[in-house]
Amino acid sequence: MTHDEMKAIVLSFPGVEEGVSYGRPSFKLNGKFFTRLRAEDDSLVLMEVSYDEREMLMEAEPGTFHLTPHYKDYPCVLARIGDLHPGSLKNFLERRFRKVAKKAAVKAWEAAL
Repeated sequence: MTHDEMKAIVLSFPGVEEGVSYGRPSFKLNGKFFTRLRAEDDSLVLMEVSYDEREMLMEAEPGTFHLTPHYKDYPCVLARIGDLHPGSLKNFLERRFRKVAKKAAVKAWEAAL
C-alpha cells in the first residue's frame, strides 16, 4: 500500500484528523490517539490488538507485522505500510474507531455502511 492509500483509508473514518503525537505525525479522533506513522521503519502503530493476536500476526507475516521494545507492554502491533493489505488496515482501524469514537458517531457510521 502507498502512503496516499494509507492516508485515504485512515481519513475515511468520520472525525479523524491529522495531528501530532509525541512529536510525530499521527491521526487523532476526538483528540485521542487513533494511529501514527513511524518514519523509522515506515510503519503504523495499530491499537486494539491483543497480545495473543499480535504474536500470531508477527509469526504469520513477519515482513508486515513487528514490534519494538517500546510497544511490548501495549495492546498494539506495528505494521509496515508497504506490506500491509488495505483491507487489513481498515479492519484494524475499525476496532480503534469503535473504541474511541462517540457512540452516536459509531451508530451514524454503521448506518452509512
